[in-house]
Amino acid sequence: MRPVSTAARFFKLADQREYAWCQSINRMVRFRLALRYFQLMSRMGDGWFWYALILAIPFIMPGTGLGVALLMTLTGLACTLTYKLLKRRLIRERPFISFPSINCGTPPLDRYSFPSGHTMHAACFQAMLFMTAPALALATLPFTLSVAASRVVLGLHYPTDVAAGALIGGLMGYLSTLYFISDFLILFPG
Repeated sequence: MRPVSTAARFFKLADQREYAWCQSINRMVRFRLALRYFQLMSRMGDGWFWYALILAIPFIMPGTGLGVALLMTLTGLACTLTYKLLKRRLIRERPFISFPSINCGTPPLDRYSFPSGHTMHAACFQAMLFMTAPALALATLPFTLSVAASRVVLGLHYPTDVAAGALIGGLMGYLSTLYFISDFLILFPG
């Protein structure tokens, strides 16, 4: 018999503590309009919104857009590798799997929930935009917040999954921009 890992014990306790909160937020899926809205936000947060934005940035920001878009692409790939590694290593079941009373509002892209990859990418790109294109960052902020909320509303994540995804992603976006944007702007001038 395999010993229970520290992460598994921690998540079991955390799951129990977050269950009531998840269940109350998940009740929003009973309302068709709310369900459709958060399903759309989740689907666009699969990457489609960000892919379109990254492709548009060189046109929106003619002087620096190409460098920003390329840095966002590479940082997004780093986010993908990070969340996949963490999910495989930490193994936290999704709320709708652990608690049958929580409804799954849309099929998940993968099995485990910690951290939220959708939120990680959204926070990463949001941080990068705040540092390089503040007006664009303000315009995309409602989408980013909706993606983060959709993860709990749809029963796919616990609030701590979303908070961890936002923290990790925001930090990755901030550090990537802080340390590498000048190099990308020199290498890829507009």
